[in-house]
Amino acid sequence: MSRPNVVYLHTHDTGRWVSPYGHAAPTPNIQRFAEDGVLFRRAFSAAPTCSPSRAALLTGRSAHSVGMLGLAHLGWGLHDYRQHVIHPLHEAGYTSALIGVQHIAPGPDEGPVIGYHEQLPLAGNRAPEVAAAAVDYLGREHERPFFLSVGFVETHTLPEPGATFGYPPEDDRYVAVPPTLPDTARTRADMASFWSSARAMDAGMGAVLTALEENGLSENTIVIITTDHGVPLPGMKATLTDHGTGVMLMMRGPGLPAGSICDALVSQIDVVPTLCSLLGIDPPEWTEGVDLTPAIRDGIEVNSAVFSELTYHVCYEPARSVRTDRWRYTRRFDDRDRPTLPNIDDSPSKDVLVEAGWPQVTVPAEELVDLALDPGGAANLVGDPAHADVLEDLRAQLTAWMVRTDDPILDGPVPQPAGYPYASVDAISAEVAR
Repeated sequence: MSRPNVVYLHTHDTGRWVSPYGHAAPTPNIQRFAEDGVLFRRAFSAAPTCSPSRAALLTGRSAHSVGMLGLAHLGWGLHDYRQHVIHPLHEAGYTSALIGVQHIAPGPDEGPVIGYHEQLPLAGNRAPEVAAAAVDYLGREHERPFFLSVGFVETHTLPEPGATFGYPPEDDRYVAVPPTLPDTARTRADMASFWSSARAMDAGMGAVLTALEENGLSENTIVIITTDHGVPLPGMKATLTDHGTGVMLMMRGPGLPAGSICDALVSQIDVVPTLCSLLGIDPPEWTEGVDLTPAIRDGIEVNSAVFSELTYHVCYEPARSVRTDRWRYTRRFDDRDRPTLPNIDDSPSKDVLVEAGWPQVTVPAEELVDLALDPGGAANLVGDPAHADVLEDLRAQLTAWMVRTDDPILDGPVPQPAGYPYASVDAISAEVAR
């Protein structure tokens, strides 16, 4: 039998807000998938924004190491697209195809820039059209193993009247809002629309998974389901908190125990070396991540800490964080002490907080959170003498990681790409940079 195929199913801005992680979002297909594969309960993205997190996952390196310090449509790109995972797979005999969003090269024809053998045309950019193209691809005759990337735009905001996420809301009388938001009619309506978007995304994934079964491909295909970062509502996406970097991550296929839970601390930069291990391929020499198979099979902790970063979204907000089993330390690298609101997607939920005085809230230059006693991150322990040793240790870990990965922020402010519109950090909305 040839090496397994790889199907990479990924969503936009979903965090862990799907049913396998205990949320009520209507995602039965993802639930069944999780029950058949491995679910990583403590998986984190390398960045809480779109292109940087995707670039890190697909190269196995931190976002700044590969040059993706901001969004691909705002001038950022990989230093070397040959470090994308498809290239070592090509050398091992794989063919590759891109369907839907990938967002690490200028669109809409990013497939050739990255180096995919094929980028399939779409009738539209919503889940039904993306899934239909994937179903067609899986129905072909395949002479070689393939890497298929299927990217859904859901659950990104797709604002329409009364539907922040582009889909008519579920019954918002029975929706719980995230812990980062007050419970109001507007925040409930946003989450109800998110649920509808999640339902559409789940149906698209279900169609792809069914096509694998019907074409006899499931037994020899590794499937990865994940997202780029947290939900695009205040306190989640574009924040270096667990709500911003915590992501769903599930895998199923040959060599993976069915119906298992992995509680190890993992980063999405670990996906490439793990995939290479499962495929019997030497991992690329540039990867910074680690092989997760010891964690999957034996419950071994393979990471003592994971790191995440924010540099640009639609405006400059330089910050870095380190998360261990118990602690999260975050440091900002500018003098701003107020929220950078353009980096938070516009929504009625955002309006609720702005009207309540959010622009005047003080943001600390450093933050230390005890995730055991304060999982919500309400208390900043930076000034607490009882935690001075922990603070110094995490400061040192963060600095060592930045030095080891040649983080450009160590040399001073990172300039934005010339010729691209960026929002003012003092603005409320990101609309200027769309």
